[in-house]
Amino acid sequence: MVRRNLSIRVDSAARRVALVLLAGTALVAAPAMAEETAPPPTEGLADIVVTATRSSESLSKVAASVSAVSAADLGVGGVKDVQSLAVAIPNLSVGDQFGVNRIFIRGIGLTSIDLGADGGVAFLQDGAQIARPAAQLSGFYDLERVEVLRGPQGTLYGRGATAGAINLITKKPTDHLDGYLRASYGNYNAIVLEGAVGGPIAGDKLMARVSAKFDKRDGYGINEFTGSQIDDRNAYSVRGTIVAKPSEDLEVTLSGEYFNEDDRNYAFHYFGPTVAPENQLGSILGGRSLFTVAAAAGRKANIRNIWSDQEPLNQRHGYSFTGTIDWSKGDWNVKSITSYHKFKRFNRDDLDASDANMFGQNNYIEDSKTFSQEVVANYKSEKLDVLLGANYFHESLYGEVRVPLTNLAVLLKLAGQIPPFFPDNAFDNFNYLQNGTVTINALGFYAQATYALSDKFKITAGGRFSHERRKGVGTFDFLGSVNTDKAKSWNAFTPTVTLNYQANDATLLYASVTRGFKSGVINVGSRNDVINPEYVWSYEVGLKTATADRKLQANLAAFYMDYTDLQVGFVDASSVVTTVNAASARNYGVEAEFKARPLPGLTLELFGTYLNAKYRRFTTGDYRQGFRQVSVAGNRLQNAPEFSFRAGADYDIPVGTAGKVNARAEVNWQDRVFFTEFNNADATQAPYALINAGLRFTPTNNKWYVDIWGRNLANKLVITNNIITAPLFNSVRVGSVAPPRTVGGTFGLNF
Repeated sequence: MVRRNLSIRVDSAARRVALVLLAGTALVAAPAMAEETAPPPTEGLADIVVTATRSSESLSKVAASVSAVSAADLGVGGVKDVQSLAVAIPNLSVGDQFGVNRIFIRGIGLTSIDLGADGGVAFLQDGAQIARPAAQLSGFYDLERVEVLRGPQGTLYGRGATAGAINLITKKPTDHLDGYLRASYGNYNAIVLEGAVGGPIAGDKLMARVSAKFDKRDGYGINEFTGSQIDDRNAYSVRGTIVAKPSEDLEVTLSGEYFNEDDRNYAFHYFGPTVAPENQLGSILGGRSLFTVAAAAGRKANIRNIWSDQEPLNQRHGYSFTGTIDWSKGDWNVKSITSYHKFKRFNRDDLDASDANMFGQNNYIEDSKTFSQEVVANYKSEKLDVLLGANYFHESLYGEVRVPLTNLAVLLKLAGQIPPFFPDNAFDNFNYLQNGTVTINALGFYAQATYALSDKFKITAGGRFSHERRKGVGTFDFLGSVNTDKAKSWNAFTPTVTLNYQANDATLLYASVTRGFKSGVINVGSRNDVINPEYVWSYEVGLKTATADRKLQANLAAFYMDYTDLQVGFVDASSVVTTVNAASARNYGVEAEFKARPLPGLTLELFGTYLNAKYRRFTTGDYRQGFRQVSVAGNRLQNAPEFSFRAGADYDIPVGTAGKVNARAEVNWQDRVFFTEFNNADATQAPYALINAGLRFTPTNNKWYVDIWGRNLANKLVITNNIITAPLFNSVRVGSVAPPRTVGGTFGLNF
């Protein structure tokens, strides 16, 4: 494929961001009202209001494992993207694979690498689902907060929520002029420009907000064969939001967003061989790998770099529109959320991980269009809280995986699979090709009611009926074409029951039983059989408590989850990506979160988790044993660390009458994880700790600040994903690595 030149220069992109913000200022500045003074902070810990349970409720009153990251903790020096959520949320890990967002909660997430695969974590923005995991890596700016629900959410979120749900809440315009500008610069020539401006157009009846972000940096590594940078970033996003309040009872919100990225991000990194000597395949054609080149030079290979004849390419863009109608009257609130998302990407990487011109160039296209409509009605009285909802989801997904079979005949002749008189270029005009379209139509109807049995006891019961139909039309071509047309429908009922006891205003105990459902899958252009749905029964007990002065807060949860037909993906003996239903798995564990404010201005945080996530029954082909069928019962699930913890401190130091300095630091430790069901040493990440810290000065008027920050200060090399490739490539290891040490400064202006 010819690479389109979509790149933009730093200065022109920066001007676009500035023009967007200036236009927004002009739009809202004329009728703007005076900015109100923020109330003084309290000595105790604040309680965040969240909407994760489909209605507004204080976080401390939600009878579920819910975490929220507020706007104050979001930004370049803090939680800056989806991946860095893992340092703030217990039992959550995030890693990308080929530019695909791989989120795991309590050991459950996206394991398949095939076209059309869905994760186990529902991902939403302002209540509207973002279906494609690759599309979830944008939009992380101008946020009010991020909410994370841990554990299956079958009743409220339905499809694709067997592990949990994440909801990004964007900032909305207000009836007074406000906004911000942030300019950051760091190592790797990292430049981030972000800002927003909003306010009234017609008092509190019509308000608007526009925000934008520009993000550019040099690569974290290089292609040592060509000298080009890899894992760089060149992206920008723009979002506009309008809120209309035609009456006291009615609010209408319309938002639109555009995202574009064009760089060499998401490279496949080579981690070495598994079942064959180093680079045996590439050496057939005189090729070399990162490891053989390093060995010849008498040095250790740097896996942040690659050695490849193929440059990694990453081109993606998309846009979305969301409309929300919010009507309240008396005890009723009715909300309608309508959303449309368009997303397209092209990625290229080198599967053979060498400089040999062979059948390793992997070209990947994904083009998705989704439409969703959800209506939620909420009735609240003194003793009864009722939630009724219905939603419709439609997706049309076109995908293509194309691998030119350059020099395949050389290997087949050496293996004796074709006669020696065949020319070396016999298959050079052929491709390994998966392509086609999968259409998804899903319906869901749910009801949930909470009844106060007494002043202290409440019971919540509900259920959801889900119907989903998928239809795939496509072809699979690998030295012979196969039609892959197939279709199937599924129905599921997912109930939930929760008992909660409000011992006092600051202490809540709860126990819940929930069923989760993840739809069956038809992968694009795949000869894979239809994959059955994934189900889970989850049992959880929890405690949320705080001292009367709210200077100490604790959340404890214990859970047990029983999965059947868990969906697991891998590359099979015929070098084809395959997804199967593992027989069963069970996860249980404990999560503990503590937060304290022992002194004015000092906040301490600590969380620790224990997770036992293992297969109960699963027999599959082991690539290290010629794909002989073996049982992996008792092995740990992928991306499921047994232990993890986070310790953080945040201290405001007064600087006379000038302002204050905020000092913050955190350490995040994660136990060993495995990336395959075999728990073998060639697909694992050893335990590691990440250290982040920062210093921020803010003057008394809070109009601006200067922030100096650093992330991964010990410069730990962390593998976030590890794929065992096809037997055609000798099952070598490729994957992704987390960012290295990054340091920099940010200037922020608030108005």
